[in-house]
Amino acid sequence: MTALDVQVAGSHYKDKKIQPVQYIHANGLGFLEGCIVKRITRWRDKPAANRFEDLEKIKHEVDLLIQLEKQNEQH
Repeated sequence: MTALDVQVAGSHYKDKKIQPVQYIHANGLGFLEGCIVKRITRWRDKPAANRFEDLEKIKHEVDLLIQLEKQNEQH
């Protein structure tokens, strides 16, 4: 058994063809980009009452990423 075979509190990543952590690591994505990948992968698997929270969080994380990247360009 490997660490990829274990998921604490659910199976919304384990059941995917490729786990978000594998994609994130293989492509060298940063923190916010990784959060976005994780959330977009799992949002449909959430209970109906919470489903759109992940999409709202993605919108916020994209706004944060844009702001931080623009600040980096100015320096």
